[in-house]
Amino acid sequence: MKKVECISIFDMLKVGVGPSSSHTLGPWRAAQSWITELKSANVFDQIKTITIDLYGSLSLTGKGHASDIACLLGLSGYDPVTMDLTLLDPTIETIKNKNQLNLNGEKIIDFSFEEQINFNKNFLEFHPNGMKFTATLTNGTQKSANFYSIGGGFIVKEETQDIDNVEENIDNFPYQISKATELLDFCKTENKIISEIVLENERSIRTAEEIDAQIKQVWEVMLESMYIGCHTEGTLPGGLNVKRRAYEMHQNLIGDQTYNSHDEWINSIRNTEVKFRQILKWVSTYAISVNEVNASLGRVVTAPTNGSSGTVPAVLMYYLTIENHQASFKEIKQFMLVAGEIGSLFKKGATISAAMGGCQAEIGVSSAMAAGALTELMGGTPEQVLMASEIAMEHHLGLTCDPVAGLVQIPCIERNAMGAIKAINAAEIALASDASKAKVPLDKVIETMWETAKDMNSKYKETSEGGLAVKVYLSDC
Repeated sequence: MKKVECISIFDMLKVGVGPSSSHTLGPWRAAQSWITELKSANVFDQIKTITIDLYGSLSLTGKGHASDIACLLGLSGYDPVTMDLTLLDPTIETIKNKNQLNLNGEKIIDFSFEEQINFNKNFLEFHPNGMKFTATLTNGTQKSANFYSIGGGFIVKEETQDIDNVEENIDNFPYQISKATELLDFCKTENKIISEIVLENERSIRTAEEIDAQIKQVWEVMLESMYIGCHTEGTLPGGLNVKRRAYEMHQNLIGDQTYNSHDEWINSIRNTEVKFRQILKWVSTYAISVNEVNASLGRVVTAPTNGSSGTVPAVLMYYLTIENHQASFKEIKQFMLVAGEIGSLFKKGATISAAMGGCQAEIGVSSAMAAGALTELMGGTPEQVLMASEIAMEHHLGLTCDPVAGLVQIPCIERNAMGAIKAINAAEIALASDASKAKVPLDKVIETMWETAKDMNSKYKETSEGGLAVKVYLSDC
């Protein structure tokens, strides 16, 4: 019998640095893992020089996604969760100017940024996002390793196919879930709602205090990214000259409200006028703000990816500022538990990688996560939660990934706003429906998404070789 993959919500909701979980966070984690391997093999001190090879989608859109920079930061010993991001640009400039790399912060070696990072457009068979690290030792021998970034910051090695950066090795959850029907069965037999089932699984691998602390960290990063995005003017990096829009959108909505902290900011938003048009604008502002931070190599939460990091926080912020002014950490925790579980169902049954499935695998999944989580907060049954997630994904099926200039900006930023609006609408439709009469089960839409992904032309899978990526020219921008 096939072992059920156990995925924690904290594997679906990870703190990282933008702009891409598969093209930035994944390579960063792969570089860290390779350093660990070299140390385990007792050859770290013998390294004379290294080369980095990026393949397939990592090569085609790697520069726009900062894949090369992410590899170097990982090799330099920095962690995406804790790194002081003000050191990012100076670190890369030092490497370029001195032609040296401080490997893991312990050993300085010669390194040419221009000559020792190779972009290979050919695809490796195992996965579109392949990379190879090679170390030449002082005795002339070489040590190399291939890694694959499979979406959401997850990385694997072909020879083991083990996920290298899951936070813990989970042998068994008390509730083994691979499909939505199994999740629903547990809810019925245990007389629990979805968040309660998920919480029991999380309690099997960490304490209640640890769960709360990690959820608080996730929410704090989400809130901080929204706050920064809403209070930062200017143009996004990368050459497209995309103007940040969240700042002006926020200024027009917030009016003359004053505040000095994140909590005061939330209360100020609650005091503003919120008719239908304002709600649309607020939700869009929340989502766009996060993804503008992501596009500028800021810190965000993969939900389930960096490119789709704005949808889930935008919908949760909608609930806190529009639907329930008395909401507390209890509701935030409940939302995260459900969102993380819905995301894991898509990862198990399909993919959360745009390089494998197009943007339906990122924005579509994030919208499904947010729709299900919001539905439970609004009093929906487990059946309605799954129905809302299905509705959200159903109307993202076939969505392509075609980033202009390989940057996570056009159309990615706006797509997060659209995904958030669809999530709220899907929740409302599910809440007004008899879910027992739903014609399309969530498991079927997950299967359909995967079949659609396999049928989709590769030029629409994060290669910037089709769609808007070829119809929109840099001269147009």
